[in-house]
Amino acid sequence: MKKCLAYIFTLIIIVTNCANYHINVYATEGSLSLYALSAVLIDGDTGRVLYGKDENTCRAMASTTKIMTLIVALEYGDMNDIVDVSSYASKMPDVQLGINEGEQYRLEDLIYSMMLESHNDSAVAIAEHIGGDVAGFAGMMNQKAVELGLSDTYFITPNGLDASDEKNSHHTTAKELALIMKYCIKDSPKHEEFINICQTKSHTFTDYSGKRNFTVNNKNAFLDMMQGVVAGKTGFTSDAGYCYVCAVARDDKTYIVALLGCGWPGNKTYKWQDTKKLINYGLETFEKRYIFDRSYPLPSVKVNDGIDCDEVDFYIDDEYSMLLSDNDSISYEVSLPESFNAPLKKGDIGGSIIIYINDEPVKSFNIYIGEDVDKVNYKYYFNRVISHFLM
Repeated sequence: MKKCLAYIFTLIIIVTNCANYHINVYATEGSLSLYALSAVLIDGDTGRVLYGKDENTCRAMASTTKIMTLIVALEYGDMNDIVDVSSYASKMPDVQLGINEGEQYRLEDLIYSMMLESHNDSAVAIAEHIGGDVAGFAGMMNQKAVELGLSDTYFITPNGLDASDEKNSHHTTAKELALIMKYCIKDSPKHEEFINICQTKSHTFTDYSGKRNFTVNNKNAFLDMMQGVVAGKTGFTSDAGYCYVCAVARDDKTYIVALLGCGWPGNKTYKWQDTKKLINYGLETFEKRYIFDRSYPLPSVKVNDGIDCDEVDFYIDDEYSMLLSDNDSISYEVSLPESFNAPLKKGDIGGSIIIYINDEPVKSFNIYIGEDVDKVNYKYYFNRVISHFLM
């Protein structure tokens, strides 16, 4: 077999509206006049950064931590589980539900308590039930972060209270917090349950004995501030300042905003102003457009020793769309061998195509062989000789 040489075919396309595309679109820092020390707007479908301000700086995250606590609880717990309240959980500082040592609650009810009113005691009771203790549950949270490819996130507590240990402090970045939200609302097998909980306005329940009654109300005021809010979580500690992470879906587009250090007491509304500004920037600047489909032009490639076939064609069985602005650029890199040796089978992988936005790879697809090609053999040559003499 001939040694296959990589064939690189790069095409810059011009779309009908003459738009160019690029992957990381940053407004000049400060152009949106954000209050947050760190802020990011990402595409909720692809995870690419649309706008960032110190989005890779590690900072305390306060109760935005609880979106990870919730998704781990949903994936590893049973909502009908009965949770025993420990002395440690009952002593968590405000904000708290007020559960007492020795009481029992359904896991589902504690989850609503944690997410709707950000109760710290409920978060610890959940963590101890699922992880054995807080440290065990933090290990589960950190393992999930690793699975998501996050390198600048570290969990110590399930409620987001400021903490440090021998390894690090409890922290994340705006970008990685937004990517956690993307996982929670899009990629997790429990994403529907996550969204339903975050959108619940009020939840009433009792302890397992039925002696105590509670009603918790959703404190995420942004649910009523903008159309299409999918999920969100607020947070505040003295180290973190006001924090917020939310997702907004509108017209088949999903935007995720994460804010860290968005003011301190006296500036509680800054997070709403920054969030609105970022979401509106996304809505006004980006549109979802198809940038790749089955009609993408591919070259033919030479076939060696094929019966009645000197070249083989290929096809692509995918399509791809993403949020793009009118100032973006896109390019494609097609990798195929210089030639193929027969036999070939239709549908086998023949090569690959990589989509680049602003010279950064964002997605790759397989290229498939378009037809069966048999290899020449003794019978083929014998029939050709016979045909030659009969002519």
